Amino acid sequence: MTDASDPAGAAVDVDGIDGAANLGRALRALRRRADLSQRQLAERSGVPQPTLARIESGRALDPRFRTVERLVRAAGGEVALGIPGAELIEPASVPHDDMRDEAGRRYPAHLDVWPVHEPRDWPGAWWAEWYRLPPKRCPLPLPPAAYELNRRYRDNRRRGAEVQRTVQVRRIVGGDVPATCWRYVAELPDHTLVGELRAHERSPQLEYGERHSGMPEREVVLDGVLVEARHRRLGLGRRLVTTLLADMRAVGIDDAVAVAEGFGIDLLLACGFEIEARRPFALRLSPPQRPAR
Repeated sequence: MTDASDPAGAAVDVDGIDGAANLGRALRALRRRADLSQRQLAERSGVPQPTLARIESGRALDPRFRTVERLVRAAGGEVALGIPGAELIEPASVPHDDMRDEAGRRYPAHLDVWPVHEPRDWPGAWWAEWYRLPPKRCPLPLPPAAYELNRRYRDNRRRGAEVQRTVQVRRIVGGDVPATCWRYVAELPDHTLVGELRAHERSPQLEYGERHSGMPEREVVLDGVLVEARHRRLGLGRRLVTTLLADMRAVGIDDAVAVAEGFGIDLLLACGFEIEARRPFALRLSPPQRPAR
């Protein structure tokens, strides 16, 4: 029995018809991990591209061991001999492997493909602002799916997905942080700081020196939300704010206020804040004007 193993140690039985199909899935998964097209993998391995296509589709029922070895090694994997009856591990699948284009063809494994439900999902409609139109009024019919050929875009997209999956948000307490201060950080598993939120608690009744109906006893003032530039637009700011709001409500505080501008306004509105007309103040300190030469 011959097994094809990917760098993570996943093995696939390639014996028989089912094995050929499994081998095809394993090669597609390896090729996706290496971000290689069929043509690129064929050039690296020296195996003709039609041969690779037959193996990946499961039509090559008995591929030569040397051919499989060259393909797997060129894709960054290893080939090992398995023991009959041993438990085999399925390799990571291609997320869009079940999607087909209008001609019924499978999309390239190394690309990130997503379905197009509305113009906003189609990059081709962004530059013309078609996303502002209902689908029935678009100048061109929407494709069933879209993908990006730019390698740097794919790398950034996959890196962003990994950050979204692994980032942790926690509150910093104790030390030099006062009890009335609320500080949260967003960290990666290696403790790399990618985002931070700071806020403080206050009493409006003490602030304004009076008490009247509707005025909360305690509220939290959001001082700022900061996310590292390369990790923005991943939802980290929203996770920081929603974590703060959940912890506030857990201790009986329902009110929060903030001053924001630009994209910060959209962030807070998405988290449930409302624009308050009676506090439209935003102050800025600028350096004095330098005398002209």
